[in-house]
Amino acid sequence: MQTRLERARTRDDTRQWVQDRRARTRQLIELGGLVQKAGLVELLEDDRATLLGALLDVADQLHGREEEDPQHLKARWQRRGRRTFENDAAEIA
Repeated sequence: MQTRLERARTRDDTRQWVQDRRARTRQLIELGGLVQKAGLVELLEDDRATLLGALLDVADQLHGREEEDPQHLKARWQRRGRRTFENDAAEIA
């Protein structure tokens, strides 16, 4: 028979697992929203293989397998993303 302490520990472990799963699910939904926001779903006609290939190219660039410096690329992409978020927020307000 389980003791109260063991049951409480099991509940806490389960709660943490559920919280971790929910956080992961939220992150995946947000990332999917970014793909949608960038217009890639429509541009690629929801072709997941093409989208994955494009994302793999981005990963290659960030790993330094292309000519441009990965830090420069990341900074440029970050500026553009922030501008887009700011423009969207201004349109809503």
